[in-house]
Amino acid sequence: MTEIIVVTSGKGGVGKTTTSASLSCGLARRGHKVAVIDFDVGLRNLDLIMGCERRVVYDFVNVVNGEANLKQALIKDKRFDNLYILAASQTRDKDALTKEGVQKVLEDISAEGFDYIVCDSPAGIEKGAFLAMYFADQAVVVVNPEVSSVRDSDRILGLLSSKTRRAENGERVKEHLLLTRYSPKRVEGGEMLSIGDVEEILGLKTIGVIPESGDVLNASNKGEPVILETESDAAQAYDDAVARLLGDTRPMRFTQVEKKGFFSKIFGG
Repeated sequence: MTEIIVVTSGKGGVGKTTTSASLSCGLARRGHKVAVIDFDVGLRNLDLIMGCERRVVYDFVNVVNGEANLKQALIKDKRFDNLYILAASQTRDKDALTKEGVQKVLEDISAEGFDYIVCDSPAGIEKGAFLAMYFADQAVVVVNPEVSSVRDSDRILGLLSSKTRRAENGERVKEHLLLTRYSPKRVEGGEMLSIGDVEEILGLKTIGVIPESGDVLNASNKGEPVILETESDAAQAYDDAVARLLGDTRPMRFTQVEKKGFFSKIFGG
């Protein structure tokens, strides 16, 4: 049975596409067959982060409109044989997607034996975001630990509990909280909300805490999902999040201010 996971948020620029790319790679690295779909019609960033932008011939809208079939549009990842990308259209309007069209694409992907479909949602509550979440079984809500991001995400949780197919059937979408750009030092200084603060406001359990790191931007610029930069704290944090998504128990890392050792205190390191 194919599991559909939407990666969503209320606010733009919080790291949804980075998260979609990293979760997809993490699931594929564990042997699962994964398709990741960019729902951000008109902007299209997922193919850049996945490093396959030059290989896009047909996109999501082409498939919805019957201008190409799924096999023509799915791009096989160059790192994992079991990972495929379906790019968004840069030239169409957001209204190009329909509920019936999206449903057919998801059903066709499921019929190909995929374990997971990761839906990279646009920010906010417009049509693309609604369609990205409508068919979801699970939702990863990406939040920066600041008041405006948390408040906007609260609205998304309202939609997940009322405007999805599962909600219509009297069921719940399984929701997970993923905190990005987390800085323990800034939390300690009162400039940023703590993990506990965000969990309490949103009523969600945290599946991952991604530390504030330049590695994320560097990886994106190289067309390489940050989870593959194995030495990076952000990569390890995303790997932990994938493990928890699959039901493993892992301690939460990168959430405390690093205490300086004796020698670094003396020599100012």
